[in-house]
Amino acid sequence: MLTLDRIYHASFVLKNVIRQTDLISAPNINPESKIYLKTENLQVTGSFKVRGAYYKISQLREDEKTKGVIACSAGNHAQGVALAATENGIRSLICLPDTAPISKIEATKRYGADVCLVEGVYDDAYQKALQLQEQEGYTFIHPFDDENVIAGQGTIGLELLEQLPDVDAVIVPIGGGGLISGVAYAIKSLNPKVKVYGVQACGAPSMLNSVEHGKLECLNSVSTIADGIAVKEPGKLTFELCSKYVDGIVTVTDDEISTAILTLIEQQKLIAEGAGAVAVAAALFNKVPVKGKKVVCLVSGGNIDVTILSRVIKRGLLKSGRSYALTIELLDKPGQLKGVSQTIADLGGNVISIHHERASEGTDINGCFLRIVLETRNYAHIEQIRQGLIDAGFTIV
Repeated sequence: MLTLDRIYHASFVLKNVIRQTDLISAPNINPESKIYLKTENLQVTGSFKVRGAYYKISQLREDEKTKGVIACSAGNHAQGVALAATENGIRSLICLPDTAPISKIEATKRYGADVCLVEGVYDDAYQKALQLQEQEGYTFIHPFDDENVIAGQGTIGLELLEQLPDVDAVIVPIGGGGLISGVAYAIKSLNPKVKVYGVQACGAPSMLNSVEHGKLECLNSVSTIADGIAVKEPGKLTFELCSKYVDGIVTVTDDEISTAILTLIEQQKLIAEGAGAVAVAAALFNKVPVKGKKVVCLVSGGNIDVTILSRVIKRGLLKSGRSYALTIELLDKPGQLKGVSQTIADLGGNVISIHHERASEGTDINGCFLRIVLETRNYAHIEQIRQGLIDAGFTIV
């Protein structure tokens, strides 16, 4: 059984292994509330997962350690298990979905684990790990549905209450549910008045559906940039704990997650992966009641692949009105481009790309199209530029 004593014991075991991550103020995330960030993206291995993995492995019997350990993961649990196993002199094999970011795969190898790539998503890697466990006799380290793993994650709840004793609410990402189960259990056991909210990606709402319908449900598929929480089916134990201790679960879109990642980079100088930014997205877009309250957003991980990060930044810029593309229909005569450029410049827009092409069939024979991508300040600035171009006599398609 999960107990508060076990979480305190996990905290003692982990004392010299992990770092107690900072709780930092982030006043601009949502000006109507006092937002704080629990920076688990700055944890050893770049994610909270090392807490649960290390505590679980530390509690194995000698015969279980001798067999070696096997785990499945979208990437962060993999690194936690690899580090914990290597530190304890144990052999480890990790099954990773082939969709996992390259950075996570390479980091897992660097921490000393053997890697088996599995076609599909996390759940496919899970089935492969179970198969190999049966064949080879490994000790399986579940990423979330295990009491010792949950106890390890619950140490974050203890830290939060020490760092901000008068916290009103905590927002936590949910994939399989191990993190929020531990955090919610620890917090509710010590201070039942604190609200605990969970956040899932719109493309992977497995825990939300399960809790709403009162039974475990498995999604047919998942699709989200938040690969760390792309889980088709939550755990049996985590489902029970979430049903009992979590005050509400909400979802955020990929666009909202992208905006949250960009906001953390610009405002807080922090890098978060998709799963790590969902709690911030929930506060940013008022998905949970945060107005006038002291709220902690748990930034659970920072292991984002740089190629994905560049795409996310582009999406985030579009979503927040910082980038805008428009097409203008022109007569193909001297001075037209100068007129468009002058209007945009006078209104403070910055042209970053431009494409000129002759008009197609059905338009004026002397016509052409000008496709422009701009850097802008916000949606109001975009509207100001659009209106300025219209007032100058240009036709926006």
